[in-house]
Amino acid sequence: MTLEDNESEDMTDSAANATADDETAKSANTSADQEFIFIHDTGFNVHIQCPALDPFEVQSYNSLADLKVSAMELVQEIHHLLMDREDTCHRTCFSLQMDGMTLDNFTELKNIEGLKEGSVIKVVEEPYTVREARIHLRHVRDLLKSLDPSDAYNGIDLNSLSFVNTISQSDISEKKRVQRADSVDCTPPDYILPGSKDRQLLPLQPQSKEQKGPIALKVMTSSGWNPPPGTRKLHGDLMYLYVITIEDKRYHITSSTRGFFVNESTEEEFNPKPANPKVVYHSLIDLLNQISPTFKRNFSSIQRKRHQRHPFERVATPYQMYSWTAPHLDHTIDSIRAEDAFSSKLGYEEHIPGQTRDWNEELQTTRELKRKTLPERLLRERAIFKVHSDFVAAASRGAVAVIDGNVIAINPGEETKMQMFIWNNIFFSLGFDVRDHYKELGGDAAAFAAPTNDLQGVKAYSAIDVEGLYTLGTAVIDYKGYRVTAQSIIPGILEREQEQSVVYGSVDFGKTVVTHSKYLELLNRAAQVLKILPHKVVNENGEEIEICSSVECKGIIGNDGRHYILDLLRTFPPDSNFLIVDDLELSKEVQSMGFPRHHKHKLCCLRQELVDAFFESRYLMFIKLAAFHLQQKGLRNLREQEIKFKAIENNDIEMIDSESKGVINDEYKENQNPIQMNENEDKSEEEAENYKKIVESFTTGEKSDIDSTKEIVRKAAQSVGSLKDNEFDIRFNPDVFSPGVTHLDPSGESVKKQTQLVKDAAEFLLTVQIPAFIRDSLDHTTTPFDGLTLTEALHSRGINMRYLGKIAQSLVSHKPLEYLHSIVVSELICRSAKHMFTNYIQGIEMMSLSTAISHFLNCFLSSCQTLAQPSATDELQFRQSRRKNKRKTRQNLISSQDNNDWVNLSQKSFWNNLKNELDSYYGWNLTTDSIDNCVETYILQKISILRIFCIRTGIQLLLREYNFDHKTRVTFTDEDVLNMFPVVKHIHPRASDAYNFYSTGQRKIQDGYLKEGYELISEALNLLNNVYGAMHSEIAQCLRMLARLNYIMGDHSEAISFQQKAVLMSEKVNGIDHPYTITEYTHLALYCFASSQVSTSLKFLYRARYLLTLICGENHPEMAILDSNIGLILHAVGEYDLSLRFLENALKLNLRYFGLKSLKVAVSYHLVARTQSCMGDFRGALQYEKETFSIYRQQLGEEHDKTKESSECLRHLTQQAVVLQKKMNEIYKGNATAVIPPIQIQPPSVSSVLDMLNIINGILFVQLSPQEVENFKGEFVNSNSKDIEEFSSEKSAQTNGFATESNFVKENNEINKQSVITTEG
Repeated sequence: MTLEDNESEDMTDSAANATADDETAKSANTSADQEFIFIHDTGFNVHIQCPALDPFEVQSYNSLADLKVSAMELVQEIHHLLMDREDTCHRTCFSLQMDGMTLDNFTELKNIEGLKEGSVIKVVEEPYTVREARIHLRHVRDLLKSLDPSDAYNGIDLNSLSFVNTISQSDISEKKRVQRADSVDCTPPDYILPGSKDRQLLPLQPQSKEQKGPIALKVMTSSGWNPPPGTRKLHGDLMYLYVITIEDKRYHITSSTRGFFVNESTEEEFNPKPANPKVVYHSLIDLLNQISPTFKRNFSSIQRKRHQRHPFERVATPYQMYSWTAPHLDHTIDSIRAEDAFSSKLGYEEHIPGQTRDWNEELQTTRELKRKTLPERLLRERAIFKVHSDFVAAASRGAVAVIDGNVIAINPGEETKMQMFIWNNIFFSLGFDVRDHYKELGGDAAAFAAPTNDLQGVKAYSAIDVEGLYTLGTAVIDYKGYRVTAQSIIPGILEREQEQSVVYGSVDFGKTVVTHSKYLELLNRAAQVLKILPHKVVNENGEEIEICSSVECKGIIGNDGRHYILDLLRTFPPDSNFLIVDDLELSKEVQSMGFPRHHKHKLCCLRQELVDAFFESRYLMFIKLAAFHLQQKGLRNLREQEIKFKAIENNDIEMIDSESKGVINDEYKENQNPIQMNENEDKSEEEAENYKKIVESFTTGEKSDIDSTKEIVRKAAQSVGSLKDNEFDIRFNPDVFSPGVTHLDPSGESVKKQTQLVKDAAEFLLTVQIPAFIRDSLDHTTTPFDGLTLTEALHSRGINMRYLGKIAQSLVSHKPLEYLHSIVVSELICRSAKHMFTNYIQGIEMMSLSTAISHFLNCFLSSCQTLAQPSATDELQFRQSRRKNKRKTRQNLISSQDNNDWVNLSQKSFWNNLKNELDSYYGWNLTTDSIDNCVETYILQKISILRIFCIRTGIQLLLREYNFDHKTRVTFTDEDVLNMFPVVKHIHPRASDAYNFYSTGQRKIQDGYLKEGYELISEALNLLNNVYGAMHSEIAQCLRMLARLNYIMGDHSEAISFQQKAVLMSEKVNGIDHPYTITEYTHLALYCFASSQVSTSLKFLYRARYLLTLICGENHPEMAILDSNIGLILHAVGEYDLSLRFLENALKLNLRYFGLKSLKVAVSYHLVARTQSCMGDFRGALQYEKETFSIYRQQLGEEHDKTKESSECLRHLTQQAVVLQKKMNEIYKGNATAVIPPIQIQPPSVSSVLDMLNIINGILFVQLSPQEVENFKGEFVNSNSKDIEEFSSEKSAQTNGFATESNFVKENNEINKQSVITTEG
């Protein structure tokens, strides 16, 4: 929805408006079997008629606003837009009418009869109720606070931070182009320069001068005269307000059904009658404008500044983002904030009528919505996403309330750890072993791990989305050392014991097991996708029970008749590498790596990504083996016929080539080794298709052929460990190692096969997936920046984080991966410290919390050698009452244990505990015993460790410069610890149709069809906005892709517009210092330079470089790209000294990571040589250009254009050097007339610099004529040539979609390795 007259940006439709006037439905055939329907509905204009009362006039006047709307939008969205618009933002209580009929808020515009182009919709003021008056008051407060970033720093109401416009100091899309080089401010701060060891924290959140804006009111609060007495209620009084203006005048204001007016009450006397002049205003803003000229002026200024901001800066994020640092904020009086904190509103939203929300009913009802057509699926996915994000927000608030002791337990008589809670229709339980439930599996350690395992199960079943099978709304919240599981409540579950409710599964880990036919049917459908094997177990009565999941999975039919599954902690097969089980023998290769290892608990499971990768690997092996045997059979048949023919001719029947037989046998044996095969097959999809065709061609033969083919398939199935002899069947029994579960025929062949398959999958992780990750890192397919992106990269390959120690050991031998080793070690230390912190912080008294946290951080990161033992409480002394109070008081969860052990923690004990934790959990040996030795040995940064630790534990610190290395002064004090936030894990509902459009668009672009690809990706953006709203990480990725396409097609201003949105969104939804945000800044800088905004471009590159040094230091491959970019642009504006520093650093890093003969190194040598020649150092330039020429000649050959260019450059430099040397020699000989000629420095053109920037950032424009493009497309479509396919993969514009988090990681790392075809003109 866009306002044509005032609003320049759209908050919800984003780029979709570029094609919003397209026909209502057009289809694009993307493949033979797939059709995409475009739902770009026609936008049309309506007129909005807004009344505005002028207090000096009796009559009202009308103002008309033109509004462009979409047929798919709800009437409610016009409401929201009018409440955000500058000139109508102060209205909340109104209805929209057309032709005298009131429009229903929840009706789609297309369903309103008579609504068409040019229709007039009237805004009609409605009478207030108490609820509407409170909503109005809250809205006024939000408008007054709209420039104040306090809510974003405090993590309230889905506000988050963004600094891109602070850094550019204006909206870059409106910036005038900078043409003159001498007007460019390009001096970087000292901490940005290469080699600087100064890691400052203050620049992370640059504070603008007018951050909060002017103050419009001193105080606006609820009056002490509330509520109105009965007589005044009968006169329409709803509530009373108390206001102090900037002029220091005090007013008591009545909120009535007709609006707001000043009454005659004072602090001492209640007089509710209207004061003169007796005028009532429908909006409180209008009243305040009248009684306070300063308010009128300042409020207008606040709204003007609010609307000057980019619309995305005003949009809430779907999930709350928390900042790990915050500046010192003034705490101001805010009655609404106070009311929110201490009212009993349980977190339900003001605009929802009735009582608390029934989360379970909402979550399940949205999943039951229709999903046959695209509009139905969009509506369904939108509803699922909205309810889920609301549930996560409510669950987070509830978990904090539970841990802070503000919720009464439903079993208050039991021990604290065993208590359970219900708040806002959400069930909360703590991560402790209740009633020895997990005693056999590891006690509290197992109870702590179980919720995250369960969440993985919920995620898997939710993604499959089997109709009729329901999972609970689930979130796992870590807060102040406690793990809280929040779940929606199954109807009727609280009315009876769980044992009575369960109709499927086991409540006691396999002793009593029950099953249910409907559950078997539903779970069997899910099991096929999840590779779960239906299997039989024996209960304690000796009965055979069939189940399609692990025994812990429970099925409960709710009072609503729905079939729910819960306790999905063993959805995936167990990890045999971390299980010490009798009679379990792993392969010698796995044993040589130090497995099996003892773990804290027995709930270690493999990840879904690993199960899928293992299945694909075995399937490919099966197809190849079958194809190989079939080919050999065909060859043998052919050979036998040839032999017979020759025997007839030569009378030699015994003529057989035994040598060829041996070759076949050798090849067969080679193919029997699955590990060797997996190592040799990287490019497998294409080959697999060929093998499948071979299999099909043989299996459609005569009966005798089919019989022998069955034998071949049987052999292949046997080779890959298939559970069935006659076909490929790889599925997992999640109960194979479960204690307490009795299998049917436990020593039989079937169970042995199932056990072997689980062991093979665990071995596959060690022998294939971890080496593949290291291989990808070596060729820079994967380049993690920090612990967060490392975790995503490992999880995408199915590697659990408990293998981190093994990965660290493997990386030691790879010198080019030194940076990755540092990231892995840093992550190992942070995770182990987090484990210690979890136990440390539990039970500490609330008054000592900040002191305890700062003490822990000092023991962890401070170099101070004289750490004093902290006192338990500093601010207050507790005076014991003389009269003994024998009455027991209920203590909250935190303080109930009164734990003062934390004061005894010292640096020595901390590092001893850390070493033990690293060894026991990760099997990794830390060789140092202090932070300083650790930083030096493993090339780490204290600030980077602090950042990850705070993010993982939810700690917020004061934004200031911390001196970690002072030997006598502690680094942290209790004043530095500002807050603790919950760390929330939950599932992420997806926009499936948008993903299909996006991935198809990518394929189109890879095939050279830029326009079609652009349309598809624009439509994907439209669908994403429909599902997620305006703000989501996937939308940011889509915006980045559209920006890149616009840049490639030459529309630089449009590229900047899209990329600015991508940066803003990444800052808000990923975090201001997230690696993705760094990537977005780099791209935005490139597009700004292309638009001649040189100064702005440098600011963004400096920001990206600063963030990268903060999160991982200078020792990273990405830093080489950033420094090359900065050096090139500085070179373009004539700052050669600065440019040389950055380019030499880039060269040093490229040599370290890519080797002496890399083309990247050649480019770096050339850039340094070019800068040196501009500075007059021709000898140095000559030396570097020789290196460039040498690499080009060796890698590309003598005749390549690049080699010739370098040769020409060498010739030119040699001439310059010779001329200079001759003049120098003459001067040395005393020739008085000899002078050094002025160095002819020709500054490079912007286009040549841009070309080089494109090369560095991996954007290669292949200039082709339109006819050549058409010919190429024709060739590509009609040809299956391998060369063409290789070419298409090389010119891929984007290689990954956003189907999974891993794709997102890969895309960010691959983004600099792309080349795109475009046409001339």
